[in-house]
Amino acid sequence: MTARVPMLPSGALLWLLSGFVVLLLPQWDRLPPWLIVACLLLAGWRWLAQQGRVRLPGRWLKLAVMGTLIAGYIATVSGHFSVDTAASFFVLAVGLKWLETRNSRDFFVLFFILVYLAAVNFLFNQGIGWTLVTLAGVFILLVALQLLHTPGTSRSPVSGLRRLGGMMLKTLPVVLVLFIFFPRMAPLWSVPLVSGEARTGLSDSITPGDISSLAQSSERVFRVTFGGDTPAHRDRYWRGLILDRFDGDTWSQWQETPPTRLGRVDLDAGIGNLANNQYDVLMESSGQRWVYALDDSRAVSGNVTEVPGELFRLERPADTSIRYRMALEPAADDAGSLSPSERRRYLQLPERGNERSRQLASELADAADSDLAFARSILDRFRQQPYFYTLRPPTMPDDPVDTLLFDAKRGFCAHYASATTFLLRAAGIPARIVAGYQGGSAGADDAYLIVRQYDAHAWVEAWVEGRGWVHLDPTAAIAPDRIESGLRDAMAEEGSFLEDDWTSPQRYGDIAVVQWLSLQMDRINYNWQRWVVGYQGQSQMDLMSRLPGNIGLRELGYITAALVGLAMLVAGIIAALRHAGGRRDDPVAMLVTRWVRSLEKQGVTVPPGVTPGQLASLTARQAPAAGRLAQAFARDLNNHYYGPDSRRLRAGGSQKPLALRVMRRRLSAIRREIQRSTRNRPAGRESSSRSQRLS
Repeated sequence: MTARVPMLPSGALLWLLSGFVVLLLPQWDRLPPWLIVACLLLAGWRWLAQQGRVRLPGRWLKLAVMGTLIAGYIATVSGHFSVDTAASFFVLAVGLKWLETRNSRDFFVLFFILVYLAAVNFLFNQGIGWTLVTLAGVFILLVALQLLHTPGTSRSPVSGLRRLGGMMLKTLPVVLVLFIFFPRMAPLWSVPLVSGEARTGLSDSITPGDISSLAQSSERVFRVTFGGDTPAHRDRYWRGLILDRFDGDTWSQWQETPPTRLGRVDLDAGIGNLANNQYDVLMESSGQRWVYALDDSRAVSGNVTEVPGELFRLERPADTSIRYRMALEPAADDAGSLSPSERRRYLQLPERGNERSRQLASELADAADSDLAFARSILDRFRQQPYFYTLRPPTMPDDPVDTLLFDAKRGFCAHYASATTFLLRAAGIPARIVAGYQGGSAGADDAYLIVRQYDAHAWVEAWVEGRGWVHLDPTAAIAPDRIESGLRDAMAEEGSFLEDDWTSPQRYGDIAVVQWLSLQMDRINYNWQRWVVGYQGQSQMDLMSRLPGNIGLRELGYITAALVGLAMLVAGIIAALRHAGGRRDDPVAMLVTRWVRSLEKQGVTVPPGVTPGQLASLTARQAPAAGRLAQAFARDLNNHYYGPDSRRLRAGGSQKPLALRVMRRRLSAIRREIQRSTRNRPAGRESSSRSQRLS
């Protein structure tokens, strides 16, 4: 059995539906496609029911729809529950709520649920673009609420939008003041937003032989601001992780990443101006714990810690943008030595496989007089023989190192880093692969660097006694343009740079206007991330320290309380003045006030909340001759406030001049009769008239 839908104002419902669609946009890349389609269909179902084309489902059909969608959600989640999956279930619940929106009460409930959905959006998207979209969705919801309360404005939505925009502009100064001064305290507890899977960035393993085409992406990985001079392109090696275990096909980490413990989130790195040897990194969310740093770096901010291998880690995966600060300091000359366990670790190779490469390593080792000379002989081989750097390498499923070195001779950085590390280990030289990024392009006005996914790179480090870990990059020997100027120049002849990403502005590097617009948009978003989203506790205290008075956290609390109190006081005064001014602005209300005062001057007590009809009765008792005029005037008042024209007046219209003149003449006649009756009343009756009350 289907249920009939009580009518809601169509304009209000349409705006509410529009707000829901807008609030879904920031989550389009996070939600499963079927869930977005289901939510849109459910919202469309409610709108068709409003138009009378369909009916909302009855109890059993509604239960069937709910059960089907929940089953689909459970199958999609597959047992991985987190804040991310919980937010997806919340979106599903919002979609199902449309089937229960039948009256004003349901409208209010859905309105507040959608406002909460807007807050959920900020958990996953904090860029300025998506922030504006979310705020636009909230604005649309407020318009819907306004239309529900005042359906007459649906005929002229522009006036409603103007009124709402004015209200928001009036609150903007208060919001800005509270944003700057309200104490920023980090949460005591938090949970990961993602389900433990990386969304962007490097993987913790490399299998070069299985890759036949390197898919590129122009998504940002991180942006860097230097306190001093920006390093040359060839010196920008951003270390991320070390891959030191090889099973014949795949390179992976020897030590697995320990499980993440729940704890406090620390996204802040703002600690004053940058020194000449410091650099500030704003890293996009990756779902991983590793961060990126140049060689010879140390952590300055407390939200990253150093781990063995000159690497740095977060306390928990980067499920949102992270800002951290590093300092460049030359490493100590004492290289130390490897422990026996470390030597075994960096010499590990499968017992069999890639026999030709093992033989080549033996031959090169016999001809070299030192480990460093052996490493140079590998680079010389790459430099002198016809090896090519390409983003379209052939697959190498069997003995990939042999296939690359002797047959294909075509690959990208991961292929050559894998082959070099294999040869070094086969010759008894400890070696490891370092994965990260190399390079980075200049941002707007060269104010910062932008490192993108296509800057991903892999190189080699070999242990040389007396020198420690020595940097080796076979890609620099084969394709020096890749290291000196970037992937675009290295792939100019092959034409494979971003060949599958035709929407990326970086693909059109030869079109100046496209690059300029892209950089300007990036600069706006970068400053938004640093100074608005990244305005955390340390950044706030750094700003407050520049103000006189040595403002600390306690003083910030006092300032905030004083500002809130002052804002409430000003709002109260303005509201009182507007209330009084509103009565002065309404000429009919002023006539009623004059009528009441005329009675009170004659000693008649007029209680609060009296109706026009009751005022007419009081007037007739005081001045019987004015009874008919008072009754006619009361009818004029009731027609003004509750008659057919009242909706037009509430929507911003005005009283007709002719009707207003008639009401003024009647009131003047009433007041004259009241005064005449008082002068003609005997003195004995005067005292009784002063004590009149409504019965």
